[in-house]
Amino acid sequence: MTEYERMRAGRIYDCMDAELGAAQRESHRLCEAYNALGADDGEKKQALLQELFPGQDFGLYRTLEAPVFLDNAREIRIGKNFYANVYFSFIAGGQVEIGDNVFVGPYCTLATGIHSLLPEERRIQVDADGSLHDYEYGRSIRIGSDVWIAANVTICGGVTIGDGSVIGAGSVVTKDIPAGVLAFGNPCTVQRKITEQDSMYRRAQR
Repeated sequence: MTEYERMRAGRIYDCMDAELGAAQRESHRLCEAYNALGADDGEKKQALLQELFPGQDFGLYRTLEAPVFLDNAREIRIGKNFYANVYFSFIAGGQVEIGDNVFVGPYCTLATGIHSLLPEERRIQVDADGSLHDYEYGRSIRIGSDVWIAANVTICGGVTIGDGSVIGAGSVVTKDIPAGVLAFGNPCTVQRKITEQDSMYRRAQR
């Protein structure tokens, strides 16, 4: 089993592996090129998004406001009609699956990589020949359809967020969130169900 296969299986792997490093550098290169484009370079941005997410159905649109950082774009699958505001980042180690019609606010991070709590296991190891090794593992994140993630949210590895839920600003999500609820806080907890009474049209007329 290769280190890449070990990573995808959720096992401990060496993140300094050459194959993984090549995938990350390609993702970083494409993000750097994307972030260098201007506000009027829409066609070039879409072409780079197609390189970052080959074979994925963008639906009506896929918009990532620059800057964006994707540690390894091979490991994130995004559904139709996706919008992410500035400083959207994905830290690899596990995979991310995002449903359709998802909105992500500014300064949000999906963090799937996990290091040991023990310092001796976190340290970079050196072989007799000078080769470096850094061992970690990852847990995947799953975000359902029609989810809104507000500003400055961190979602940790192993979390699933159900369809139609809203994660409030500043939250740190460490546990699963069911469908159709408003949740926020650090750690993020469910506050209540979302109902028709939450319609913005009702609120605007108050």
